Order: sequence, then structure tokens, then C-alpha cells
Amino acid sequence: MAPMTSIGGDVDREVCDVFIIGGGPAGSTIAALLAQRGLNVVLAEKERHPRFHIGESLLPMNLELFERLGLSDSIAAIGMYKPGVELNSPFHDEPVTLNFSQAWDKTRSYAYQVRRSELDRILFENCIAKGTRTMQACRVTAAAFPAEGGVSVSTDSREDGTRHWQARFLVDASGRDTFLANRLSIKSRNRQHTSAALYGHFRGAHRLAGDAQGNISLFWFEHGWFWFIPLLDGTTSVGAVCSPEYLRARKTDPGRFLMDTIALCPALAKRLENASLVSDATATGNYSYRSEHMAGDRYILLGDAYAFVDPVFSSGVMLAMQSAFMGADVVEACLRNPEKAANLKQSFEQSVNHALRHFSWFIYRMTRPAMLALFMAPANRFRIQEAILSLLSGDLYRGTPIYRSLFAFKIIYYVTSAFKPRLSIRAWRAGRRSLRVAKSEHAG
Repeated sequence: MAPMTSIGGDVDREVCDVFIIGGGPAGSTIAALLAQRGLNVVLAEKERHPRFHIGESLLPMNLELFERLGLSDSIAAIGMYKPGVELNSPFHDEPVTLNFSQAWDKTRSYAYQVRRSELDRILFENCIAKGTRTMQACRVTAAAFPAEGGVSVSTDSREDGTRHWQARFLVDASGRDTFLANRLSIKSRNRQHTSAALYGHFRGAHRLAGDAQGNISLFWFEHGWFWFIPLLDGTTSVGAVCSPEYLRARKTDPGRFLMDTIALCPALAKRLENASLVSDATATGNYSYRSEHMAGDRYILLGDAYAFVDPVFSSGVMLAMQSAFMGADVVEACLRNPEKAANLKQSFEQSVNHALRHFSWFIYRMTRPAMLALFMAPANRFRIQEAILSLLSGDLYRGTPIYRSLFAFKIIYYVTSAFKPRLSIRAWRAGRRSLRVAKSEHAG
């Protein structure tokens, strides 16, 4: 790796090839890949690892990415074995379990539930081991793209004060801070879907038996849906994803409101009847958004820095890491093979949007009566169940031939909706109310 140097100008600037904002799954992954390829990489993380983060449920396709990073054993050591998904509906007598072993590709039959503080620390330490220079508890305060080329970045930390950097390329992996998207005014609220979340960690929750004890459980209720994620240390992450309208009605503290919300879902309340809340409850406002583009002149956006949708399919870490693997090829091409960069940027953005588009179609409809009815009565005609499970596994990048089956499912969904017009219209109106609430909050 080339040594750090200083250059003259209005201020002294330390030099690197790639500057990365954010040390989560996307930032740490691309940092490790680029440093391993011999580039001079600097990464700034605003907090200090280990730090809390929500999003503890992984997908089977994450495991391939961990293998490529050489981290399979490290992740297995902190992971709760997760062979599938349990679905609970207030309108159906029995829950339904979908196992990843029933997907199109039977070889990726499980995933893990993880403490994100542990997962993110492992990924962060791996990028350091590969040669990345990192700064923790360090905020990026400014970034500019001067006409003469490169990227000028300023950082601030209690330990080092203000520092200035000159990079050839900038990677924004800042997560929901959306550093570049905000400054470039390319971020917009998702007009098709809006949601809010309320969550906390419990000890003493009743888990499923046998291997299924590590399954994520989803519970639908009047105002949205709940997640129930068992973790290896005995705690369970529980959260409600609901309409902004419902969350805005809160009159109590988040902990009390979370417990009151759980009481609205008897099946979940029963699983938590002997459990106690062992963390502060957190309420998060509207958080579905997307940026206009992922790649520009001398920069790319990865993971949540580009877009975020409802977490019902636990897709966040997988999408972030997958975008980092593809983004590494883009960055290397921009710096070493510029003639290939344009095509790689286009392919990169198309691939990420392809996955988001397929996840989003289902996410936007997950609380609709027709979708609930179909998920609670799974069938494999036209290999639909295998295709749905492949989607839930995150298998959207390898060319697995699931799309005709997904198209068949969409036809069945629309036909089913047509035969439930009253319920479908009611759900549509509820969605429109949520969008109006989100719009008024954003305007305020």
C-alpha cells in the first residue's frame, strides 16, 4: 500500500486512492476488497465498534459473501442458526413455516441471526487486516469534487481534530445518514410505501422448538407487522413496522408504547408473556427512500446510502454487502481501467435496482389481504413456492431462473385481489393515509 503523504494548497491534505464514509457492512466490505487489490484506502466511521445497530436477520445468500471474504467461521461463531421463516396471521388458525431448503437452489438452506454489533465489528476488523486505514468516532463534515479532479474530504474527531484528505474516489456507505444523497439533493421519500418502526430487545421470550428456534417469526396485526428474531445470547429482538399514522398517535414513552402495541397482537404477546424488556425501546420515523442514482463522477453510493425499504424480508445486510462486491469492481475500473468504467457503472446500478425492484413489489403489498392469504397457503404449482423462497433467500444475482414463477405469482395475486375487493380497497386507502401522514411530517 502506498504511504500517506501531504500536498500543498490552501490546507495540507493527506492523500489516498479511495475514501470511504461508513464502517458498516457495505463500507467495511468494499474497504477490504479494494485494499486487498492494492489500493490505498481510508475509512471513516462516525461511531466506535462495537456499536448497536438494528437489522439482525441475515439471508442464505449472505453466507456466500462471507465465504468470499474468508469469514465463514467467524460469522458462524456468533450466529443463531436460521433455517427458515415462520408466518403468523390473525386470520389463520395455524402459523406457516417456510424453509430455505425448499428454495430453487437447495444448497443454501440456512442463514444466521446475529448481533449486528458483533457482525459489524468482524467486518470492520477484517478490512483493517486487509490494509485499510480506519478512523473511528470520526465524522465526515464536507466533501467536494473540484474541477481539476479527485475528491476533497474533511473529517472531524475528538482524537485527531479536523483533518483534510485528497482522494481519487469517494464511496458513500454512510447508511441512513445518506451523506452524499442529501448534499447532492438526489434523495426522495418513497412515494409507493412508507412505514415507521418501534423495537426493543427482550429476555425470556418463548422460542420455537428444535432447529426452528432460530427462525425469524413474522406476525401481522392491525397496524402492520412484527419481527421476532432470536439471538444466540438468549435475547430476542422484537419490533413493529407500522404506519407513521399509528406511530404519531403515541402518547407514552417508547417502552410503554411498544408493550401496548405488542398487546394488540395476541399471538406475539403470548410468546412474550414471561419476557422482560432489557433494552431501551426505540421509535424510528418514516424511513423508506431512494436516491436518483448510485454512481457518478468520482463517487458511488452503497447499501442504505442509496436506498432503504421496509425490512420485512431481512434484505438490508445482503443488499449492502452485494452492492459492495459489485461496487469494488466499479471503483477499481474507474481508477485503473477507465475505458471499462461506464459499462460497469451501468451494470452495477441495474443489478442493484433489479434486486430492489423485486423485493419492493412484495414489500409494498405484504400487508394486503390477498398477499397474506397467498403466503399463508403456500403452494408449488409452477414452482412458485421455490421461487418465493429463492427471493426470501436473496437469490437475485446469480441468474437462478425464478422470474417466470414470480410472474405467475403476481398474476395469482391480482386475481385474488379482484375477488376480495372490499378488503383490498380498505388496505389501499390505509396505505394512502400513511403516505399523506408521511408527506405532512416531511413538510413540517
